[in-house]
Amino acid sequence: MSINLIPGIDSAGSALSAERVRLNVVANNIANASTTHDINGKVYRRQMVVFESVLAQQAAGSQVSGSGTAAGNQVRVREIMEDPRPSKSVYMPGHPDANEQGMVPMPNVNIAEEMVDMITASRSIEANVQVITTAKQMMQRAMEIGKR
Repeated sequence: MSINLIPGIDSAGSALSAERVRLNVVANNIANASTTHDINGKVYRRQMVVFESVLAQQAAGSQVSGSGTAAGNQVRVREIMEDPRPSKSVYMPGHPDANEQGMVPMPNVNIAEEMVDMITASRSIEANVQVITTAKQMMQRAMEIGKR
């Protein structure tokens, strides 16, 4: 009986790539937390990453592997979408983007929420790196056993 560890490594690797995208989106949200208008003149909208899980055999168009086990799952970014929550308005009468009542539309970015997303992504990255490290150690031990 053979155990194939590569699908687990591939799955963890795809999750690492997806989490990297999420970290980039979080950084962009934090950077634009005070951006009252973008290139189009509209208030910045918080971006969110939507993940999806795909069977690797479906993603590659392949069949079940020869050992009788599925090829594994892949994690990928399905889309980056705008947060549908409304923007908030802040009273700042001297601001160039203020309306007649002195209200300035602000981005719907909550820094605390972005920090939670960043910590969650970091923990996910740590867990997936540990999966890869453990699989590597298991392969090395299997090779040592094979030499005896």
